[in-house]
Amino acid sequence: MRLLARVTLLVLLTSACTGDSRTPLVIYSPHGRDLLTLLERRFERLHPDVDVRWLDMGSQEVYDRLRSERANAQADVWFGGPATIFARGAHDSLLEPFRPTWAGAIGPHGRGPGDRYFAAYETPAVIVYAEQAVKPEEAPRDWDDLLDPRWKGKVLIRDPLASGTMRAVWGMIIERGLKHTGDTAAGFQWLRRLDAQTKEYVLNGPLLDQKIVRQEGLVTIWDLPDILLNRRDGLQLGYVFPKSGTPVIEDAIGVVRGARHRAQADAFVEYVGSVEAQLLATREAYRLPARLDLPLDSLPPWAREVRRVMKVADVDWDVLAERGAEWMRYWDENVRGKGEGRERAGP
Repeated sequence: MRLLARVTLLVLLTSACTGDSRTPLVIYSPHGRDLLTLLERRFERLHPDVDVRWLDMGSQEVYDRLRSERANAQADVWFGGPATIFARGAHDSLLEPFRPTWAGAIGPHGRGPGDRYFAAYETPAVIVYAEQAVKPEEAPRDWDDLLDPRWKGKVLIRDPLASGTMRAVWGMIIERGLKHTGDTAAGFQWLRRLDAQTKEYVLNGPLLDQKIVRQEGLVTIWDLPDILLNRRDGLQLGYVFPKSGTPVIEDAIGVVRGARHRAQADAFVEYVGSVEAQLLATREAYRLPARLDLPLDSLPPWAREVRRVMKVADVDWDVLAERGAEWMRYWDENVRGKGEGRERAGP
């Protein structure tokens, strides 16, 4: 009994010492540790009564989780992912209206209907290659170059079903064919040919980067901020802006419907789009700001260079928001693993 009493007292003392009276702010985000930790620390410094807690997962996973929790919201803020997925979230009543003071500095297409979400960053998708194995002049220069026979079995792709970035690229390819032919068949045929080149659909972004560095594959498609962060950390990854144009994702943020800590959620959204936080994310985490009112000379050299050399693809994001989920289901059922020239097991 004496031992039990001592253990109980120890547990109570430990709980008292480690207790945290701050208000928890729960954020679901695909943005990764670098950016999330950076903003967590800065926001908590400004709001010492708030404890920021984030869960890092793919864009589609965030959407699916918020849908499953719609009757009992566990998150306060949805931070990151293409505006096309946020549009679905708004349609499914997953977001609360909130208009931050910086809303007017965002382009018209970066503002969700009913003030349900706003673009925080612009995220380009680029062609990536293993620098140790592929010379810059030999790397693919455009999307169609990925279909060259020399890359057969050397392409790795982040699983598109869980990735907002890859859904945007797939949507661009399908919508491009739709514009040219009036039908989606051309886009799906292109993806079928890429599937025949693809060695593996990889579970997540960090694993994708590591596999390219280990030369398990030589080329891939991924988002620019992640590649720049990995290059900063020493990973030998090269990248190319496709010469015909790259999809630039409007990376959004919004307050979750039924957020338990609404005031803190509003404050976090307000902070993310502030001039201070936009420049912080640009300088420390390679994020292109969505605000249009930032002077060009306030941006770091890498961001100015991206603005100079990047050609933005002409993408009808409204069509992707409306039909993207349907296209991905069709791709998963009829294209994945069934590309032209793939060896098939059994009859």
